[in-house]
Amino acid sequence: MNTPQAYLVDDDEAIRDALSWLLKSRGLPSTTFDSAESFLAAWSKGMSGCVVLDMRMTGMSGLDCFEQLQARESTLPVIFLTGHGDVPLAVATLKKGAFDFFEKPFNDNELVTRIEEAMALDAQQRVTNATVDSVKARLSCLTTRERQIMELVLAGKFNKVIADELNISMRTVEVHRANLFDKMQVKTAVELANLLKNGS
Repeated sequence: MNTPQAYLVDDDEAIRDALSWLLKSRGLPSTTFDSAESFLAAWSKGMSGCVVLDMRMTGMSGLDCFEQLQARESTLPVIFLTGHGDVPLAVATLKKGAFDFFEKPFNDNELVTRIEEAMALDAQQRVTNATVDSVKARLSCLTTRERQIMELVLAGKFNKVIADELNISMRTVEVHRANLFDKMQVKTAVELANLLKNGS
C-alpha cells in the first residue's frame, strides 16, 4: 500500500506549491497534480490518505473528478477547495459524500487540521475493512457442520444440547467446536461473538 498522504489536485501552481509547503511544515507528505485527469490517471485502490480537490479547473472539474472516484469505489476522503463562492455546489458535494470544503482564501491551520482528520478517518476505515475481509476469509473456511455448530454456540447452547439437536456425539461436537475456534482464531464463544460483531 502507498504511504498515506494528501493528494493535492489544483491547476493553480501557486496554490499547489503553497499547500505542499504548508503540509510539509506540519510533517504531512503530499503529492501534487495539475489536473483532475492526471490525478485519475495515477489513482489506484492502494492509495491512502485524502484528496484535496479544486472545484473549478481547466479540463475536468473537481466535481466530475469526485464523481469518477465514487464510480471507481474510492474510499479516499475528499476535501474541496473553491475560489468562486460556490457554496451551494460545495454543500451538494457534502451530501454526495465529500469530507469537507474550504473557500479560497482559506485558513491554513484549519485546512491542515481537516486534512489530518480526513487522513485519520481513512486509516480507521482501512483497519475496519481489513477486519471485515479477514473475518469473511475465516468464515469461508468453515464446513457446513462447523457453521451449524457456530450458530448454536452463539445462541449460548452447551455441547450436550448441541449434540442432542444435531443428533451427533458430544465428542464430535467438541472436535467441530475446536476446529471452529481454531479457524476463527478465537479461544472462547465470547471472543467469537465479538469478532463477528466487529467484522460485520
